[in-house]
Amino acid sequence: MLINVVFLLLFKIKVMEFTLDNNLPEYPTFVEGIRRAPDRGYTLTPGQTKIALKNALRYIPKELHEKLAPEFMEELSTRGRIYGYRFRPQGDLKAKPIDEYKGKCIEGRAFQVMIDNNLCFDIALYPYELVTYGETGQVCQNWMQYRLIKKYLQELTQDQTLVLESGHPLGLFKSRPDAPRVIITNAMMVGMFDNQEDWHTAMQLGVANYGQMTAGGWMYIGPQGIVHGTFNTLLNAGRLKLGIPQDGDLRGHLFVSSGLGGMSGAQSKAAEISGAAGIIAEVDMSRIETRHRQGWVNHITEDKTEAFKIARDAMARREPCSIAYHGNIVDLLEYAVDKNEKIELLSDQTSCHAVYDGGYCPVQLSFAERTRMLHEDPRKFRELVDESLHRHFAAIKGLVAAGTYFFDYGNSFMKAVFDAGVTEIACDGDVKNGFIWPSYVEDIMGPQLFDYGYGPFRWVCLSGKHEDLVKTDHAAMDCIDVNRRGQDLDNYNWIRDAEKNNLVVGTQARILYQDAIGRLKIALRFNEMVRNKEVGPIMLGRDHHDVSGTDSPFRETANIKDGSNIMADMAVQCFAGNCARGMSLVSLHNGGGVGIGKAINGGFGMVCDGSKRVDDILRSAMTWDVMSGVARRSWARNEHALETAEEFNKTNGDMYHITIPYVADDELVNRVVKSKE
Repeated sequence: MLINVVFLLLFKIKVMEFTLDNNLPEYPTFVEGIRRAPDRGYTLTPGQTKIALKNALRYIPKELHEKLAPEFMEELSTRGRIYGYRFRPQGDLKAKPIDEYKGKCIEGRAFQVMIDNNLCFDIALYPYELVTYGETGQVCQNWMQYRLIKKYLQELTQDQTLVLESGHPLGLFKSRPDAPRVIITNAMMVGMFDNQEDWHTAMQLGVANYGQMTAGGWMYIGPQGIVHGTFNTLLNAGRLKLGIPQDGDLRGHLFVSSGLGGMSGAQSKAAEISGAAGIIAEVDMSRIETRHRQGWVNHITEDKTEAFKIARDAMARREPCSIAYHGNIVDLLEYAVDKNEKIELLSDQTSCHAVYDGGYCPVQLSFAERTRMLHEDPRKFRELVDESLHRHFAAIKGLVAAGTYFFDYGNSFMKAVFDAGVTEIACDGDVKNGFIWPSYVEDIMGPQLFDYGYGPFRWVCLSGKHEDLVKTDHAAMDCIDVNRRGQDLDNYNWIRDAEKNNLVVGTQARILYQDAIGRLKIALRFNEMVRNKEVGPIMLGRDHHDVSGTDSPFRETANIKDGSNIMADMAVQCFAGNCARGMSLVSLHNGGGVGIGKAINGGFGMVCDGSKRVDDILRSAMTWDVMSGVARRSWARNEHALETAEEFNKTNGDMYHITIPYVADDELVNRVVKSKE
């Protein structure tokens, strides 16, 4: 009995350590020039406001409530949510080498590296509001959660799992060494409430976090994480629509788009690497300056005529060139229509999943006016957004009629246009029938990459040493058979030139599209390198925008044509399977790049510590993580997925088998249906 009492007392003391300190931190100084999120809109009723304050104060020792309650109320009423600025550490949260973090297991220290990398000034879109990218994608909801998560990660052991629900650390739970160390869910709303309006209320209440994809999953690596996919998209668009040969590039061709933020910032660099002349419109000069300073854009201009002249000159010389046009994309496209400027490839990467929350700046306003109107007159702002989207659509329609290939880049742009009242953008006026223009997944990424299993594999050298990254680049090159498929040659060339292209923003990380075979081969090689002390520990991961990780009918599953594109079984099964197989971190989110209720997406993080345990997990989990999606795409009768699944069954028949569909004859089906008309 006495032993039990002592144990309980010790356990109680242990639990009490996982609270915020009762010493009130000094209010932080905001560094001048660092971007701040706009007012998100305070719309709560008095009763809901009371709940929101109670929800925030439950993180705070009670003796501090009197001081902090008015402070939190001010944040809520002026910023649209409670961030708990007082609890943000001072300065830049730049990721440190893993050995400089406290922790009782390697995973606990590794995830602290990843969190800080997501929130550093070089990477985060709005660092003070915990927004990593995509206008609203957060690591967690507030700085109280951040501090508490850090405390938990410092105490996490190999026999525990930390569970997070929409940024809130629910607690540590006993598990086992081959179970996940962290399991995360974000904004998993019940169906009838799974919409933007109810999410906005839940966000203000402090019970829902918009994790985007790799923001709330702690695996964002800066714009590099998107640039390989954008490079692949542009190159294959050129092959598909412009007649570019397999071994050619986009020299002499023009790509135009908008956005130089967290994800969209990859466009200028991808255009340059693919050989194109790229003009990217951006309304926020601070984002342009960031990309220019990082070497991701060559030229800056506020003159539309000059932008096209620079591009034409580069095209004539057949030289790559990236141009940031400081202005609105609608102005730029309307100019192109009026002046008959030929645009071959056209897209858009404004944050249209948050179109009325500041993700899209209407052409009638400057960026500063946009921010002010969001706070002062959100209803008028909404009207201007709708008017701007009408003009945006009309300009694209005119360019497409003149020969431009436009593709939606999965940012919910076409859905936003439809919601603004332009019903003709949907086939037969109904979004369930798809849109009149393709998404990049529908035309390019799906059939050319996802259906084979190729997707955005990535890794982070947790030592922070650049020499480790160089070693991993060379090891990855050695694992690629350039003679297998054209995609393998593209990927080999990408990783070969990665160092030259100066892609790192933040800590030492790399993106490389690979299929199931390639990912497993590289992962095992990396773990062997850690075991042999050739490099320090490595974090493996991927974007949620992948073969299996996301169900989204407007993006990742846009080329699924059997009717199952509206189902989220694949993403949920991928998440559950990665949990069962012991990935170090597993996450599942609602929303992603297209908005609440429009996608379910998940991802993972896997720490390579050199152990045999990790080898065993990789052999099971890496294969599942890719081939579960190929299996679903094969069952949808996608031609290349069918080929890949059949080959997989032949080479892995001892332990695996994917169900292969019988493909019905179109003539038979048409005849039977017609007989009943």
